[in-house]
Amino acid sequence: MKIDLFFENAKILFDEFEIEPLLYGSVGLEYLTGENLDSDDIDILIPGIFIKEKWNEFRTFLEKCGYELADENEHTYSYARIEELFDFAGIEISDIKVRTEKGAFFKILSLEQYLKVYQASAKDGYRINTRKKKDFEKIEFIKEHIK
Repeated sequence: MKIDLFFENAKILFDEFEIEPLLYGSVGLEYLTGENLDSDDIDILIPGIFIKEKWNEFRTFLEKCGYELADENEHTYSYARIEELFDFAGIEISDIKVRTEKGAFFKILSLEQYLKVYQASAKDGYRINTRKKKDFEKIEFIKEHIK
């Protein structure tokens, strides 16, 4: 299961770098709601310092763990900078809850925060052209679960 793989990765990231990664995207929504959304990847947000200043060390570690770099420019391991959440969707990092499960420390958005993310995503040029319907379906899905 993807969530178990996330927990394994979260534990490794915390043990090696003291990172509390943010479980993001569909897998995070699946975790919160208990519903299968047929996610095709695991999206993880981490502090930007590991992508900017410590990228070589972080990349080397990931490759030792068996991850293959798909796109150097996009840092495609499905890791992105958590700091971008404020500019993107108005979410303060300090407002994100930290949880622990299966020995892993991690952050997860609330349903209300997820709603902000998907509403912002629905306005993004790339996502409008490629994922518009899915984003709007997720917005409705989240609204139903908030009720």
